[in-house]
Amino acid sequence: MFGFCFFHAIVQDRRKFGPIGWNIPYAFTNEDLMVSRKQLRIFVEDYDEVPYKVLNYVGAEVNYGGRVTDDKDGRLIRTILRTYICPAVMHDGHKLSESGKYYVIPPGDKEDYLDYIRSLPLNPAPEAFGLHANAEITTCQIETVVLLESVLAMQPRAGGGSGQSREAVIGQQARELQGRTPPAFDLEAVANAFPTSYAESMNTVLFQECVRYNRLLAEMAVSLAAVQKALVGEVVMSEELEKMADAIYDNQVPAAWAAKGFLSLKPLASWIEDCNARIDFLGGWITKGTP
Repeated sequence: MFGFCFFHAIVQDRRKFGPIGWNIPYAFTNEDLMVSRKQLRIFVEDYDEVPYKVLNYVGAEVNYGGRVTDDKDGRLIRTILRTYICPAVMHDGHKLSESGKYYVIPPGDKEDYLDYIRSLPLNPAPEAFGLHANAEITTCQIETVVLLESVLAMQPRAGGGSGQSREAVIGQQARELQGRTPPAFDLEAVANAFPTSYAESMNTVLFQECVRYNRLLAEMAVSLAAVQKALVGEVVMSEELEKMADAIYDNQVPAAWAAKGFLSLKPLASWIEDCNARIDFLGGWITKGTP
């Protein structure tokens, strides 16, 4: 039972490590542990020997594994459970981590287990989860991003004093972004100048990149114009436009642009410069030939 509880805590807390912990953040619940507990009691009371293989199967494949959709995560959860549901867990002092801070205590009352749990570190190190110490870096980065996003979300949305109002700032930034957004590529001209050829595979790369950036440029042109109209009441300020306005005000890349654009962690001001540099590179490729 102690092994199942330890396993439950591990799979829950691995989510804070992001993709290092799980490829997909699964919503494991206490019900998964309760079902495993009931099954454990049945198997222990009705069998002469503990069926470890059966317990591992129903725990990792059915109870918890029923939520797991990624094949690598499925392999991981089976490996984790085998660490805690095995014959060695019945031996006093069996280590549950490399450091030995986490181990199996001698059988006792409920309070003995609670006292042991209270003695464990409040902030467990990555080794408790079977991870390298560098995994803590990813966790800290995720927590920092969430904290800063929360702070930005809670800041006042209305301007005060003699400065510009929030709407005026967003409108000005939207106009500047619109002025810096280059026109879309002429795909027909690109296809004629750089036709698909077995001898020159980079022509295909160029055309695909132009198609990709055209989707981004079209999204930017439409959304920037819509945001400016919504700020002055010419169109309805929808939820999507409001999120885009908030992102522009917070100097963040709007989610709609990030979904159609390139991977980047830059703020909006640096992102638009990077975007223009990438488009200029493609434009130079079209006008001057393959670099």
